[in-house]
Amino acid sequence: MILNKLTREIHVWATVVWVECYGPDERNLENGISEVIDFFENVDLLFSPFISRSEVAKLRRNEMKIEDCDPLVQEVWNLCLVSRKLTEGAFDPWAVKGGFDPSGYVKGWAADKAIEILKSHGATSIQVNAAGDISVTGGFEGGPWKIGIRHPEDAETIVKVFEITDGAIATSGTYEKGSHIIDPKTGVIAIGARSATVAGPDGGICEALATALIVAGKDGAHWFTKAELKEYSAWVIERHSDQAWGINLK
Repeated sequence: MILNKLTREIHVWATVVWVECYGPDERNLENGISEVIDFFENVDLLFSPFISRSEVAKLRRNEMKIEDCDPLVQEVWNLCLVSRKLTEGAFDPWAVKGGFDPSGYVKGWAADKAIEILKSHGATSIQVNAAGDISVTGGFEGGPWKIGIRHPEDAETIVKVFEITDGAIATSGTYEKGSHIIDPKTGVIAIGARSATVAGPDGGICEALATALIVAGKDGAHWFTKAELKEYSAWVIERHSDQAWGINLK
C-alpha cells in the first residue's frame, strides 16, 4: 500500500506543534489535520491562564467551579489529581502562584488526543511534537520512531535516543525557559535534576512525571517504582553534572 505523507506546523499555545502523519488517503489526512487545529485552538481557549476568558483563568479567579466547566477541563482536572497522587505531590498544578495551572500536563494530553483524531481519519503512522512533548503511533518506516534527547546546554548534542512504536515521551528541564519549575512543597526553584525525560503510554502522565522528577531528584523519586508506573521509564541528568541515571530503562 502506498501511503501519503502530510506534515504541518501549527502555531498555538505560544509555541509550534509539529505534526507528521501517513495514510492511504491524503484528503482524509487533510481533514484530520484541520480537526486537530480546531481542537488545539479550543484547548488554548479552555486552558490558557493568559486568556482572561478561558475556563482555567476563571477557575484561578474563583469565577467558576470545576463542576461547571467544560468536560475537557474536568477531565484534565481529574487526571492532574491522579498525577499529583502518583508523584506524592512533586507534581501539583494547584501549588503554583495564582492557583490551578495545568500547563505542565495539557500539552502531552492534547498530543495524545491529536493522535486519536488523526487515526480516526485513517492515519496509520503519526508523530505529534507539542514543543518537546511527543506522542507517536504506528512506528516509522517499518521500525519504531527514534526520538533523540538533546543535552540541556547544547542543542546540537544528542545524549540519549528512545525508540517508541506507540506511546509518548516528554522532557522537562532548563532547555528553553531556564530554571522555571517550582518545587510545590517549598515554593522555590526545583533543584532535583537538570533534565528529566519520561517515556510511557500516556502523554499527559509522561509530562507530569518529567516535571515531578525535576522537583524530586534521585533521592525523592521513590514513587516512580509504584506498580501503576511500571510501563513508564525515565532518564535523568543530574543538576550539577552530566551524570545521568534511569528508571525502568530497557
